[in-house]
Amino acid sequence: MIKYLGSKRTLIPDLVNIVSSFPELTSFTDLFSGTCRVGHAMKRAGLAVHSNDNNAYAHALATCYVTADREAVEHDARLLIAEFNAMAGDPGYFTKAFCEDSRFFQPKNGARVDAIREAIERKGVESPLKQVLLVSLMEAADRVDSTCGLQMAYVKKWAQRSFNNLELRMPDVLPASKAGPCKATQMDAIDAAKQVSTDIVYLDPPYNQHSYLSNYHIWETLTIWDKPEYYGIACKRVDCRTRKSDFNSRPGHIAAFNEVLSHAAKAPLVIVSFNDEGYQTRDQMESSMNSYGDYYVISKDFKRYVGAQIGVHNPQGKLVGDVSHVRNEEYIYLLAPSGSPKSAITQDRLTGFVEKHQQSAGGAFDALRETRLKKRTAPEMLVLNALKMHGDLSKKAIALVTGLTPYRTTSILYKLVAIKAVTTREGTKSYRLT
Repeated sequence: MIKYLGSKRTLIPDLVNIVSSFPELTSFTDLFSGTCRVGHAMKRAGLAVHSNDNNAYAHALATCYVTADREAVEHDARLLIAEFNAMAGDPGYFTKAFCEDSRFFQPKNGARVDAIREAIERKGVESPLKQVLLVSLMEAADRVDSTCGLQMAYVKKWAQRSFNNLELRMPDVLPASKAGPCKATQMDAIDAAKQVSTDIVYLDPPYNQHSYLSNYHIWETLTIWDKPEYYGIACKRVDCRTRKSDFNSRPGHIAAFNEVLSHAAKAPLVIVSFNDEGYQTRDQMESSMNSYGDYYVISKDFKRYVGAQIGVHNPQGKLVGDVSHVRNEEYIYLLAPSGSPKSAITQDRLTGFVEKHQQSAGGAFDALRETRLKKRTAPEMLVLNALKMHGDLSKKAIALVTGLTPYRTTSILYKLVAIKAVTTREGTKSYRLT
């Protein structure tokens, strides 16, 4: 898949492990799909996936990697890819904008992009086969670009990979999901959230002022093929100046996120990715979560993107700013909204999931550092009140006093011990308030 700032590639094993712990939940929505790595992984895991993003290039990626089924498109796609690979270059708009007026690609590869993209239009290929071909071309161009991963600028000297010849490959289109058809939409995240009807909703919103449209404007133009006017050294589309999102606004971010969350919380399970460079602090994010039910947070350390690791350079290539830090914290929030029809079983599964992986060593969760529960549910209050009224009690006695099942009692006691609201009495099997 294409190089992408904010890609969840390193989180995929964690996310797949999480959803596999909820076998009753078989459908999944990603409201900010980007390169569709998450949706692709969830389809591979057997879920019925709905991927959404408001950018055209992201919609093409989602149509290829989520909507398209291998059985339906592979034969025709391979024939057309072989035909396109045999084509000679024919320089046009793409070559002028991104090889001559800027230096993102070598002219020989720009001319091939022009020729192949025009051929896709002439053939009148329909969706989802058209998007499979567009993604094949996008990924081929990405393998021979001359950037550090973003299309805000190109490197001063040609990257070594840019000298390679552009070659299309068959994207990793998956077979149909056993849970049912998958789909892709191109909508504002808030509008898409209002239509959510899946068991799991995944939120990975933009973190800061940098628009993905501006960061990847070449892929937007390649997908739409509207040959727009452009501006600046990077030859950005002119609509980069007008297509703005509240998620890229410090004043607007929290309100926009909270509105999306309010609709997403109709689902039995909400998973949120965020990091410590975002517009929201961890306390602000957890304040939003706290309104909807039980949640846990997994904190992971990760390396910042390459541009942040080499410092800030001016247009002449001179270093003008130091590297501030090279690592960040990524947070994965697991929220079981209390108002969902499946909330009881989801909350139990969530408790069991955390208990299992806290006790295990190694594996995908060896980076699990902390688990925090913020809101007391009604059953937890029953346990706390029982201990307050009766003093030290065994697990069996707590179940008798509260009327909870032994399994539910065990789950709640585990959570309360984890957050140090309850402790075990040394040398006994009884519990007491901390």
